[in-house]
Amino acid sequence: MTTMTAPAEHIEPKPGAARSVEQPGPSAIERIQQGLETIADIHQSVRAEQPILEVEEFCLWYGHAQAIHNITMGIPKGKVTALIGPSGCGKSTLLRSVNRLNDLIDSVRIGGRMLLNGQSVYDPSVDVIDLRKRMGMVFQRPNPFPMSVFENVVYPLRIDGERRREVLAEACERALRGAALWDEVKDRLSESALGMSGGQQQRLCIARAIVAEPDVLLLDEPCSALDPIATLRIEELIHEIAERYTVLIVTHNMQQASRVSDFTAFMYLGRLVEYGATEAIFQQPHLRETEDYVSGRFG
Repeated sequence: MTTMTAPAEHIEPKPGAARSVEQPGPSAIERIQQGLETIADIHQSVRAEQPILEVEEFCLWYGHAQAIHNITMGIPKGKVTALIGPSGCGKSTLLRSVNRLNDLIDSVRIGGRMLLNGQSVYDPSVDVIDLRKRMGMVFQRPNPFPMSVFENVVYPLRIDGERRREVLAEACERALRGAALWDEVKDRLSESALGMSGGQQQRLCIARAIVAEPDVLLLDEPCSALDPIATLRIEELIHEIAERYTVLIVTHNMQQASRVSDFTAFMYLGRLVEYGATEAIFQQPHLRETEDYVSGRFG
């Protein structure tokens, strides 16, 4: 964040004396590159929202390499929040920390806290399987299971012990309607999901992610492997889903972030740089570095 200082007292130089030119301090990006302490510029629009997820001084290391540095931010409830930044900036790592997928990597250790509805995500008493049911996750590439459309959708309920056919059928239809896929597959629920198009498979994965009514839906570049038409359908679906769920999405596509999100957080080298309402981030950011990134002049 740029620090404002009071103007220095004006003193006219003596004739013939050289004028000294005050050099500007390092920018936010330069401070990050130099390993200096930085404070994220978090807009008041974010602070005014009720958070469903609170990240407090969160850090993450892969062995000795630190990937996330002291991130503090709130994810507004019932909104779409986009994480943007150059490749390798830590946005996917942060996303995967929310439902503790990074626990699967032996060398990972963390510091700080994450709170979901006021409860610690990393408390030793937390049942990680139960936590992940509350955090629907959709990855970059569609990953349907080699089973029927129906069994793909209800899989989270099956592993939770639900066996009643009528309950599963009702949940399947509700989730497929929520993923705008019901009309396309209602007559082939028993067919293999592997025969679907890429866009349909990704919507199927979204249906599987929402069938258990999660608190938060996590999307990790969900359109990166799709064609433009399928991408447009997924973006329309995100708008529809956001009426019922909180969505946290990682995207490298600036236009996509501006189209689908209510709030946008710009990250760089594992640090949060600026975070505010999407319209402000893309049209009137507080920091020059953010403007340079979203306009394509940097990154």
